[in-house]
Amino acid sequence: MSSLLVWTGFLLALLVLLWVCRRNFALGMFLGAFVLAILTIPPIEIGLLFASALVDPSTLLLAFAVGLIPIVGGLLKETGQMDILVRNLRIGKKAILTVSPALLGMLPMPGGALLSAPMVEKAGKAVSKENKCGLNVWFRHVIFLIYPLTPALIVSSRIAGLDYYGVLLYLTPFFLLALFLGYFFFLRNVKGEIEYGRRSSLKRLFPPLAVIFIAPALDFLIKALFEPSVSELATLVAVASSLALVVGISRLKPWEFGEIVWKSKPWNFALIIVGMTVFLNVFTASGVPDLIQTLQINPLLLCGVIAFLLGFATGRIQTPALIIIPIFLTKGWLMTAPIFAVMYFSIFLGYALSPIHPCVSLSLQFFDVGIRDFLKVISPPTLLGLMISLILLLFIG
Repeated sequence: MSSLLVWTGFLLALLVLLWVCRRNFALGMFLGAFVLAILTIPPIEIGLLFASALVDPSTLLLAFAVGLIPIVGGLLKETGQMDILVRNLRIGKKAILTVSPALLGMLPMPGGALLSAPMVEKAGKAVSKENKCGLNVWFRHVIFLIYPLTPALIVSSRIAGLDYYGVLLYLTPFFLLALFLGYFFFLRNVKGEIEYGRRSSLKRLFPPLAVIFIAPALDFLIKALFEPSVSELATLVAVASSLALVVGISRLKPWEFGEIVWKSKPWNFALIIVGMTVFLNVFTASGVPDLIQTLQINPLLLCGVIAFLLGFATGRIQTPALIIIPIFLTKGWLMTAPIFAVMYFSIFLGYALSPIHPCVSLSLQFFDVGIRDFLKVISPPTLLGLMISLILLLFIG
């Protein structure tokens, strides 16, 4: 097969993937894989490559686990537990402006930015609407850098062949950097306190906190103590435990639980994992990896600038990672945890800046802010963070 046809198939697949992922990430993965497959792989092999993802235990367990996470988020939202959590966190005005979006960011709830926006609006009455919009987006997503059950981190580290708890060690400095940048650009001049109107209750605060933190704690303990042969089983058990706890404290009727599950659309999140595996199977068999090895690509450019631009262009974290990591590995380079951390942070910065990012558009609408004004407040921390990433890559690349 000619290299021109392979490159054509790869570029068309990327265009389809990037375009469709603006609406549906999982569908973009499947369609991108199909386009690449029909142009580069014999028809008799295409079905096998797609089917192999559907029978792989690790893929299925991970898909099931990731699919449960938005249900947990939906239950916390619909039963009022998330409101209870925020009302009883008496930690100061600046802290609540930081923590309320971050706590909601732990759970990939569709439209989650609209949940934290009213909390930010209430706490930041004297803050400009542009800054409130910026900090709602920024602090909602900084938690993605360290929270072990963030689907983007699970997916990206898995593609790279890295243990995400090991990756967390190197992402933690970037998390602290992001907090500093957010404080300096959004919170530095915020003054005053919040008037709650009622006393806080530690008794009411504990249940929703337990729901949020039990999953990563169990996931870590099961993997450390039992070392299951399929590590995704630990993740499934951990997330299922969180789900069982929130169901227990919610006391919902069966049809109410069913309505929340339907609204959470867990299949969208689960299918991302299956679609990712299908795309990787096709990518590996397509001949593209062999052609990529012949290209002269600078690791600094790939993991820094291109990672940032793809994050901005797609408004996603998984999509750029799915493109960059296979290219990096097929070049014969060793993707260590420090390099992964810089790449992930660079993608995150473009993602936080992107108007394609749903949380950005929702925040713009809620706070009635124009895209130009939003970019004025969000660009300084993102571009400064990118510059720091590129400098670090010079030393570790």
